[in-house]
Amino acid sequence: MSQLRVGWVGFHEEGVPALRALIERGCLVGAMTLEPDAAAKRSAVAGVAEICRAAAIDVTEVAHVNDEESIETLRGWRADVIFVIGWSQILSEEALSCASIGTIGAHASLLPRLRGSAPVNWAIIRGETSSGNSLMWLDAEVDNGDLVDQRAFPITDYDTCATVYDKVAATNREMIVATLDALEAGTRPRRPQGETDEPLLPRRRPADGDVDWSAAAVDVHRFVRALTRPYPGAFSALDGRRATIWRSVELDGWTTTEPPGTVVGALRSPDRDACGIVVACGTGAIGLLEIETDDETLAGPELADQPWRGRRFGE
Repeated sequence: MSQLRVGWVGFHEEGVPALRALIERGCLVGAMTLEPDAAAKRSAVAGVAEICRAAAIDVTEVAHVNDEESIETLRGWRADVIFVIGWSQILSEEALSCASIGTIGAHASLLPRLRGSAPVNWAIIRGETSSGNSLMWLDAEVDNGDLVDQRAFPITDYDTCATVYDKVAATNREMIVATLDALEAGTRPRRPQGETDEPLLPRRRPADGDVDWSAAAVDVHRFVRALTRPYPGAFSALDGRRATIWRSVELDGWTTTEPPGTVVGALRSPDRDACGIVVACGTGAIGLLEIETDDETLAGPELADQPWRGRRFGE
């Protein structure tokens, strides 16, 4: 059993493998996650409270980590190190001081690249072919602390935000286990991030998912992949209703003279999952494979066989 006393702050699915590793290691003395009302406003929320209660670990559900009651909980752990993994609130200096060795956070990029909000989503939207994950010692500045460890991974044309977060989750576990080994051996891995001229990534909100059909087809496809489940999804108006687009496919070499957003035909295949509709973009066209409106979800032949031709997204 580990001699370190470790605390955990997090709500996102990206932290679950690491959280389970801490429980298995026998070092976790307390956990903090979002209360249900606050969690309902976030995406990719994991059952941190349920995982901890099943393992007889004290867990506290809070609205904000910097509230007075939350600070008292953090102090009460008497933790050597606190991991803040998959958490959207910036910790105050008072909260950061609650661990005797320090507080360690994760950021889903190879810092100092892609500092700021939603790095996984932005990486896919921007067409990055690789990214990674970083552990850092948290300080008062956003994503600016000294590095503890980093892991790189590819982003392929087949990845979505969900599959990239699977890679983030796996590397969180790898790095946290390695960090605990180092701390127990008496070392404290730390190195400066280095400088970057990149601005902080802006926060993304559900309303930012409105599809720009005048963009190139490859960019629309990246947009869909970046915002699909477990996030709210890319969307567009269709016949005065909101249509959320959950799955798409890139159509190499497809050309059309139809205005962007116009349905130009059906995609039909013996593979039901490859069926859908073809929609014109600013350059080229994209295949839509799954669409959800207010009252139904259409995918496969059910989507392809609808009378779509000539209908226009974005109106």
